[in-house]
Amino acid sequence: MSGHSKWASIKHKKAATDSKRGQMFNKLIREITVAARMGGGDPDTNARLRLVMQKAKEINMPTDNVTRAIKRGTGELEGVSYEESSYEGYGPNGTAVLIDVLTDNKNRTTSEIRMIFSKNSGNLGSNGCVAWMFAKKGLVSVKNENIKEDDLFNIVVDAGAEDLMLDSELNIYEITCEPENLEKVKKALSDKKIPVESSELSKIPKSYIKIAEEGKARQMARLISELEGHDDVQNVYTNADIPDSAFEGV
Repeated sequence: MSGHSKWASIKHKKAATDSKRGQMFNKLIREITVAARMGGGDPDTNARLRLVMQKAKEINMPTDNVTRAIKRGTGELEGVSYEESSYEGYGPNGTAVLIDVLTDNKNRTTSEIRMIFSKNSGNLGSNGCVAWMFAKKGLVSVKNENIKEDDLFNIVVDAGAEDLMLDSELNIYEITCEPENLEKVKKALSDKKIPVESSELSKIPKSYIKIAEEGKARQMARLISELEGHDDVQNVYTNADIPDSAFEGV
């Protein structure tokens, strides 16, 4: 699981230093709209909506923005209709890249995603070419404050967690579970008054490919950063194990 922890660290650092708050809001608004359209506007009965609303809260998105996005999803307000899709491809050194998107124009998005791969020494692949290399998991982050690792482990394992590890650099615990146990793990933490730093459904690589060569590592970092910067891209997953320094200046 060391690769997962390393990639989680990179994602946390990028989020902490990301100045494009408007873009972050727009991505979450799309996700809220689609979640409400598919499962209704009540977060108590719509787990997907509840999860994305928690993400919006974590980045201090105004409540009015969330409310309007829900109403667009339920049809109470007019809005753009977004289509869910995914893309799969390869980066430098044959690394796997899996992308979730929400788009109002799939042809445009496909063309732009293909161009990003091409300019960064990658290739857009066919559906199914790399998805099998990832497993869908629930991830919960908890700050390493006022709790012993053994105590935390017992709490989350009893709730269905699979693994717990400490990211010493960020000083947070990363908890992994099956998707259906994500809410149970969060509730177990809440019952013990342990605050959750973040929670999400993610796709974790089953194994990792280490990119040691500096040039290729920076190519991979640029590929990831440009994909994440695309307005239609919601999530980017990869099995590339690259040093944090590759993202410096990207």
